[in-house]
Amino acid sequence: MMSSLAVVLGTGVIAGCGSQEAASTNTPAASGAPSETKAPAGAKVKLSLWHNFTGEDLRAKAMRGIIEQYQKDHPNVDLEIQAIPPDGYKARLKTVAAGNEMPDVFIMQPGTITREFVSGELIQPVNDLLDSKSEWKNGFMPNAFDDFTVDGKTYSAPMGLSPTSILYYNKKIFEQNGLKPPTTWDELLQAVDTLKKKNLIPIALGNKANWVAQSCIISSLGDRVTGSDWFRKAVKQDGAKFTDPEFVKALTYLQDLGKAGAFQEGFNSIDGTQMEQLFIQGKAAMMIEGGWGVTNLAGNSSKEFLDSVGATILPSIPGGKGDPQSTSSAVGSGLGLSKKVAAGDQKKAAHDLIYAMSGPEAQKKTLESNNLVSYKVDLDKSKVSSLFAEVYELMSRVKRTPVYDGYLTSAGTDAVNNGLQELLLGAKPEDVAKKIQDAQAKALGK
Repeated sequence: MMSSLAVVLGTGVIAGCGSQEAASTNTPAASGAPSETKAPAGAKVKLSLWHNFTGEDLRAKAMRGIIEQYQKDHPNVDLEIQAIPPDGYKARLKTVAAGNEMPDVFIMQPGTITREFVSGELIQPVNDLLDSKSEWKNGFMPNAFDDFTVDGKTYSAPMGLSPTSILYYNKKIFEQNGLKPPTTWDELLQAVDTLKKKNLIPIALGNKANWVAQSCIISSLGDRVTGSDWFRKAVKQDGAKFTDPEFVKALTYLQDLGKAGAFQEGFNSIDGTQMEQLFIQGKAAMMIEGGWGVTNLAGNSSKEFLDSVGATILPSIPGGKGDPQSTSSAVGSGLGLSKKVAAGDQKKAAHDLIYAMSGPEAQKKTLESNNLVSYKVDLDKSKVSSLFAEVYELMSRVKRTPVYDGYLTSAGTDAVNNGLQELLLGAKPEDVAKKIQDAQAKALGK
């Protein structure tokens, strides 16, 4: 079982967000947050935790505070923490998964990765924890557990909600150049042309981690062209292939955007933080990023800047089969529980940690840190930025469509991620499509 999982994960990429280089630390930052449960004093319990809340964004600070409070409330738990920046986290988790050396509790993505970890017999379900706290379990939005559920067993509780494809734009730059938020593809190309003539970067892109163009652009752009039903069939290789004309057309739209000069030079060499800085500094008029972009901007820019930013969805595509009033979106990551965590005190400590980091109080703190959640929490707009309030309202009006890496195999995801880097550097859309098709078909044994 493990040899096949090693092959799958060895070529795959675990979806996520963030843009710092790999590093680790054993000391979470302090910011104070109440824990939901307290373990009774007793024999020392060892528990390892891997997370990627390393940045200075508001959500990362809130989650580190919750972890610190858990440590204070559980003096009998020897919590060994690895705090790994998001880009580095992907490779680290991939490596330990392939070697069957999972941490006890760890940040885990829904969809493909969860299914592969279950297939590799690496994780255990958390149904007993959820069932023991029915009020918490029932507080999640409909279908929130779907992508963490395999064969009727649920392996995590979502800690957020991640629309992955939001078009952020600088209202002042748009007004100064007579522009309005683009609602059609032609309007977007016209805006790109206008901004290029003013020596501004039309759309900042940081695709160094290579999942960004996939998760944040093609997942929505592709759906605009092909529709969600086609994508689901292509994922299963049942009635659709990635070499079909509609998907090649979607790739061509993205390449045409690049050829129009929408992105700055060196977009495959800068990370998400650098991308956000181009936007914050007013060097770029737009940025296509997920909902997590709001908490990043809120933690690294002024209130004046946040008030000057608007948010919308990608424009419609002529003759597209997808719903133009939609955006790619997934439930947020959750905490996975290693199968090696033993019943008794260790499992009780692990359950307490999962609840502390994804229970009702944590969901509320996550929302107030300018990050969407998959949990029923009323938003107090006085506690969040104007931009987050706008994104919150936007997401209440649009439909959610699949994020590619939540459905593709790891090999298929890797082919898309690498293929889009090549596409934006001039590779033929047909050639990129074939690589994606071959990788997905091979992974499924078809």
